Amino acid sequence: MRDTRPERRILASETLLVLALSLGASALSALISFIGSVTKPGGLKDQAATLNPSHAPGRPWLDLAWQLFGIASALVPVLLVAHLLMREGQPGLRTLGFDRTRPGSDLGRGALVAAGIGSAGLAFYLAARAAGGNLTVVPEALPDVWWKFPVLILSAVQNAVVEEVIVLGYLLRRLGQLRWSPMAALAASSVLRGSYHLYQGIGGLVGNMVMGVVFVLLYRRWGRVGPLVVAHSLLDIVAFVGYALLAGHVGWLPTR
Repeated sequence: MRDTRPERRILASETLLVLALSLGASALSALISFIGSVTKPGGLKDQAATLNPSHAPGRPWLDLAWQLFGIASALVPVLLVAHLLMREGQPGLRTLGFDRTRPGSDLGRGALVAAGIGSAGLAFYLAARAAGGNLTVVPEALPDVWWKFPVLILSAVQNAVVEEVIVLGYLLRRLGQLRWSPMAALAASSVLRGSYHLYQGIGGLVGNMVMGVVFVLLYRRWGRVGPLVVAHSLLDIVAFVGYALLAGHVGWLPTR
């Protein structure tokens, strides 16, 4: 009988390296940020977590260059995942159901998921912040320039692609190959998703863990990352663009 232990060790090392270059590093960064927030004088809701800040205030072209660089460089781990899957003899990201073979189905399912999660997520955030368990989330703090909304949309899509390809499709595939039980893999994916949102507070951790459970169940049902990338993109687009349009104009939306 063939000894698969060396192959499993390689897969385990590969998985840890991919996470260390992407969302695993984000989780550690979020933990450090959260520790800084809870040890800072004042309540969490009196502090802000800014998601899309300006990188060069007063210098819009340089700011745009930094924004595009950040979006492009964040996608490199996704390209690495595609490369690793192809070396495995698989057709890249198509193995995870991230392709253009079912655009209508992916868009329709993704829109339904976003509609269902969006309102519940907003209500949970407002409740968590009111209870003192969450920072004030500021989805964008970009200058009012012509590229503001295109960059926000690109940022939303980048977030969705990175998170769903890596923490959903890739991680579940590798954990299955490492013989993790379905429940353990679900827990690992969901806890990881929550952990890199911890910089927002306990509400960000718990809310995203719940979202992670839902996304894992849907991914297993559909066998495709595509609809979940669509759903995540729509959720972030509405959050980023909606905040830019509504902040300061409605009383129910917390601002910095």
